[in-house]
Amino acid sequence: MALLKKPPAVLALEDGTVYYGYAFGYHGETVGEIVFNTSMTGYQEILTDPSYNGQIVTMTYPHIGNYGVSVYDMESNKPFARGFIVREFSRVASNHRANQDLQSFMEEHKIVGIEGIDTRALTRRLRQGGVVKGVIRHGELSKEAEAELVERARRHEDIDGRDMTPEVTTPLPYARPTFKDNPRVVVIDFGIKHSIVYKLEQAGAEVIVVPAQTTPAQIMALNPYGLVISNGPGDPDGPKYAHDTVWQMLGLLPTYGICLGHQLLGLAVGGKTYKLKHGHHGANTPVKNLVTGEVEITSQNHNYAVDIGSIPGGQFRATHINLNDGTLEGMAHTRYPVYSVQYHPEASPGPHDASYSFRRFIEEVNAFEGATALPAARALGDL
Repeated sequence: MALLKKPPAVLALEDGTVYYGYAFGYHGETVGEIVFNTSMTGYQEILTDPSYNGQIVTMTYPHIGNYGVSVYDMESNKPFARGFIVREFSRVASNHRANQDLQSFMEEHKIVGIEGIDTRALTRRLRQGGVVKGVIRHGELSKEAEAELVERARRHEDIDGRDMTPEVTTPLPYARPTFKDNPRVVVIDFGIKHSIVYKLEQAGAEVIVVPAQTTPAQIMALNPYGLVISNGPGDPDGPKYAHDTVWQMLGLLPTYGICLGHQLLGLAVGGKTYKLKHGHHGANTPVKNLVTGEVEITSQNHNYAVDIGSIPGGQFRATHINLNDGTLEGMAHTRYPVYSVQYHPEASPGPHDASYSFRRFIEEVNAFEGATALPAARALGDL
């Protein structure tokens, strides 16, 4: 039986490196910032995570696509990743939960992919030199055309300094009624994942999700007992309006920041963030809880980190650190029930070591609901 001939594809990086592979997914061309993800599973959740908006994802696990795509595993209403790079793409899916295969899913949503390149070499390149911009194009190319792709990658707009929130936030508020007498929590949507909403509901909250530019007055008019600042894509320094909103809301409600929300908290109180060399993307990153001394294996997806030493007045104290590079992974306010984590406690995909933080947050919300005044930080500092 003759082997299926795979159509050619090229990946060109802004530093002039060119990789030759084979096309899969939507036939075409895409450009973006290239990152690598170390998860062994969860490619559908990764592609549909709004935090990957503007990025091309490289999977370090070599075999991708074999269990297909399920409508129940979507983290948003559509994919946001700009492109997909894998070592070996499976065109055959075997999974009783699957609604379609990954090839048709990528064609439907116009996600351009390349397979067959040395993803280990590309990952080493990103680890040693940092993230780069790149272009994937399907089809045979001349040397002149490859040089044009390299130049296009160089000219592509950087993520640094950009406010990417308008591209991912909900246009209108929405809620999912629970028909229970649960405390109301407002989530500011900077690119939220469905799993975060589900985990909050599971922990005992009535959730209302509002657009990123919702004002503090509009938030308080909803009579919430808690506030969540969601994850999202891009440079946390970009959405200046978010800094103002978070600052004005500080101390009014028990507050939980996740990923970008963690960074926005740091910036809102006068701290600084910085871009990591190659970011943290994967479902197997060890984080130490500085309060309990326990180590959690976490799911992560971020390119920036908070410098807690830059926060004036010692307003926050570190609660979690990354055991790979010592970067800040969590912090708690020293006065108010306000805390945040840099990793993804909903862990979709990933281990569930950190899911307790949703329960702890709702405990604070319940305490606030029954109090006449804002309680001091208690369980939040015991995370």
